[in-house]
Amino acid sequence: MRAYLQHKELFVFDGYVGADPRYQRKVRVINELASQNLFARNMFIREMDQGKLCTFEPDFTVIDVPSFHANPEEDGTRSQAFILLNFAERMVLIGGTAYSGEMKKSIFSAMNYLLPKAGVMSMHCSANYGAGKNGPDKDDVALFFGLSGTGKTTLSAAAGRTLIGDDEHGWSDNGVFNLEGGCYAKVIRLDPEGEPEIYETTRRFGTILENVSYDRTTRQVNLDDDSLTENTRASYPITHIDSADPSGMAGHPKNIVFLTADAFGVLPPISKLTREQAMYHFLSGYTAKVAGTESGVTEPSPVFSACFGAPFMPMHPGVYAKLLGEKIDEQNAAVWLVNTGWTGGPYGVGNRMKLSQTRRMIDAALNGELDDVATVTDPIFGLEIPAHIEGVPDKVLQPKQTWTDPVAYDAQALKLAKMFAKNFEQFASGVTPEIAAAGPKVELALA
Repeated sequence: MRAYLQHKELFVFDGYVGADPRYQRKVRVINELASQNLFARNMFIREMDQGKLCTFEPDFTVIDVPSFHANPEEDGTRSQAFILLNFAERMVLIGGTAYSGEMKKSIFSAMNYLLPKAGVMSMHCSANYGAGKNGPDKDDVALFFGLSGTGKTTLSAAAGRTLIGDDEHGWSDNGVFNLEGGCYAKVIRLDPEGEPEIYETTRRFGTILENVSYDRTTRQVNLDDDSLTENTRASYPITHIDSADPSGMAGHPKNIVFLTADAFGVLPPISKLTREQAMYHFLSGYTAKVAGTESGVTEPSPVFSACFGAPFMPMHPGVYAKLLGEKIDEQNAAVWLVNTGWTGGPYGVGNRMKLSQTRRMIDAALNGELDDVATVTDPIFGLEIPAHIEGVPDKVLQPKQTWTDPVAYDAQALKLAKMFAKNFEQFASGVTPEIAAAGPKVELALA
């Protein structure tokens, strides 16, 4: 790669990952494309002091050259595309792919290794905080875990709450801090009414639109066009969100939300988890791959990704689960499982959960409305489902009631329960019996 770059024009960005100076790392990004260097400028934390930039010594260097392709037979790669992270050299090499997200994900992977060693929980999640009686309340923090397409960015950019960050955070003894300086939102079929702040960023100077179609004559973008992919993206500095906190730091979480897009249509839209259930579902990381996010995926398919980000977690999932459990205990945080996927039937039959209803349910959870509400226990998944939430039809809260065929629902629920049980076998020996027993009751489903 070094020889390939000789005599080529290159673009360099120096900045940081990690808003908390105590855990911050210096990052240098070198690109052959100016647009990708702007991406780095959007996504990492900028250094505004020119004096510090003159003496900048990076902890990690990222070299991203999309036009350079590997030779799998000679280089030992699986394809012409590669993302290589070398901790000894403190270097990342990316080639054969123009997907800008690989730059931030590679550094995120490095931080996922370094932060736990310092006692900091590294998390693939978005975060925000609420408003108190006398202004913003940095001690009313909510975390939103979830994979692409589950709603992390959308649901964390909520009216009346202040955005800390949309994708990657650390949780130390001092509170939560953003790892990034920007957002990388999925924007396919973005609704200007339902998601006005994010929609507005797609019209602002400095935002990078990736995989987005546009009219070559009018130069107007078309966020509804999925002919190439559904993985359309907008990269923008967090300051493009008016309700964001540019400091990227806040207190400890009061609420933690696990987001899942259930393609089977059987999980409730919201349920409260016990500590043991929280550990079980964190290790399971169940969601669905959304069509177009990955090559060859044409429709949602079930997937289990430990810690809601397994590809980017270099350490054993148990390390992250242990840290999360300790911090939940220390802060007495409430944990919720929210299904943003399908209701009334599986994908292809049912409908996607209404965003307005999901927002109402999460608002109710965060503002304390559900603290003492009556609940109904799901007989298979063991989840405590609120019996009533103002503004949401009671029927919607009970997934079986949304299906026209109860027998078909039972069959789908059993199918998913078995998948949970099968997937968790890999973790069973490393957790307490209470956590292992916190999953779906397959034996009850069979009864």
